[in-house]
Amino acid sequence: MKLYTTISELQEALNKEREKGFKIGFVPTMGALHKGHLSLVQHAGEMADIVVVSIFVNPTQFNDTVDLANYPRTLADDLEKLSTQHCDYVFFPSVEEIYPVTDTRRFEFGNLETVMEGKFRPGHFNGVAQVVSKLFDIVQPDKAFFGLKDFQQLAIIKNLVIQLKLDIEIVPCEIVRESDGLAMSSRNKLLLPEYRACVPVIYQTLMKARELAFVKSVAEVKDFVFDAINAIALLKVEYFEIVDDRTLIPVPDWSDIGIKVGCIAVQAGKVRLIDNLIFNVNVN
Repeated sequence: MKLYTTISELQEALNKEREKGFKIGFVPTMGALHKGHLSLVQHAGEMADIVVVSIFVNPTQFNDTVDLANYPRTLADDLEKLSTQHCDYVFFPSVEEIYPVTDTRRFEFGNLETVMEGKFRPGHFNGVAQVVSKLFDIVQPDKAFFGLKDFQQLAIIKNLVIQLKLDIEIVPCEIVRESDGLAMSSRNKLLLPEYRACVPVIYQTLMKARELAFVKSVAEVKDFVFDAINAIALLKVEYFEIVDDRTLIPVPDWSDIGIKVGCIAVQAGKVRLIDNLIFNVNVN
């Protein structure tokens, strides 16, 4: 496993791998790696010859400077974890390396960027598109691996690849959870003990909501989720939407054709957690 901090070094190494006919798998991360990230790396190792992992806390996708400053940075621990996986190259650039000049590009994603995360974090997905497009241009992977926990981000990136006409296969990977159901996230490290003790209710409530979807209306299921989680004093639901998996448009009822996904964001003190669950509801 080799660590590079500059674009030129990484590209020189990857060009040599391409000359050998090797396929490149890419896992972009912001570090503070956990088992969810490592599962992405594992998938990349199974589906590509060479695996590249980037570690870069991207400032343009944060609309809260405090959140950016507090985001966990644990390079030594990250490298130790990656050493247990099939990881050939780690790219750890500085902000100046990625943004030698201010990136003023504005991407348009329509409804994909205005609902849920887009509504509560204005500018977030444009920042995601800026950095991911730059990283794709640097690495030029054959396949890129993203977790389904960030369901809306995945939809944005798929759309980005289409917009830019990139020959990159986007590979979605299942959510990895703690033993109590909490979706693994780098932000979990920031949870104070009293909050960590109660956040498993998020997944538990989503599971119950999926069961209720067979007998209750969309509006009733949404009310149940808000009431169940907000009943816990330490938690506050920011949003809960049941959306079409392709358009992310909220569904009015279960009869709509297509897969429906329940997406949620919950504030737990100073930590904001997101999760989602596919609602397998078939109504004829």
